[in-house]
Amino acid sequence: MKQLFPVLLFALLIGCTPKEAPSEYVSLFNGKDLEGWTPKISGFKAGENYKNTFRVEDGLLKVSYADYDSFRGEFGHLFYKELFDNYRLRIEYRFSKVRTNGGPDWAFSNSGVMFHSQSAESMGIDQDFPVSLEAQFLGSEGERTRPTMNLCTPGMHVTMGDTLTRIHCIDSKSKPIQNGDWVTIELIVYGDSIIHHLVNGDTVMTYSKPIIGGGYVPENYSVPDGTPIKEGYICLQAESHAIDFRKVEVMRLKK
Repeated sequence: MKQLFPVLLFALLIGCTPKEAPSEYVSLFNGKDLEGWTPKISGFKAGENYKNTFRVEDGLLKVSYADYDSFRGEFGHLFYKELFDNYRLRIEYRFSKVRTNGGPDWAFSNSGVMFHSQSAESMGIDQDFPVSLEAQFLGSEGERTRPTMNLCTPGMHVTMGDTLTRIHCIDSKSKPIQNGDWVTIELIVYGDSIIHHLVNGDTVMTYSKPIIGGGYVPENYSVPDGTPIKEGYICLQAESHAIDFRKVEVMRLKK
């Protein structure tokens, strides 16, 4: 055994070399501007950032309605430039305590991150939401409490357990989080197989096998119903309630 120990130790050290280390998180937000991101707001072409809805201030990426006199259905999404398939996404966000004039009641403290999404450029001018999966953020205020990191499925279906579900929005088992508090969420995505939602380190939802389908698929959408979706774009949502992001980062995973 004494003779084997140095050999085993050497083998362990070789196995821990930097090139064998796991992938690290890469920030998608540089803290200075919207480089690498494309806005798409309903009623406008991709790339047009109506009333500076998406902006960077004090090192935070913000969804802001400071320049609006009233919200009139300008639902928006901010798309990152790259496609992603197998990855871990980590975001830190907080909802503003200020409501936006004209925002619909259902959009109160409501935002999210869309993934496995179509591109900004492929959306119609008046299309409100991309075909995608949405990890929905919901804030709470006083006794008005809701879970966060729910699942909504504009233009898709998923399998929960062993059952294909056509329910558009499904609540997670997360604890409510008050507006103004920072939240750390994560998505662990393995292509067209399994997907996990996490809130502050706790797994709050798991599902699998996303496919195209449902009432939110645009009439001219080129991907047939039932097609498995294994990759897509990531975009941050703007639904009339101001929200701040201080971290948006991705770790690539091997399937």
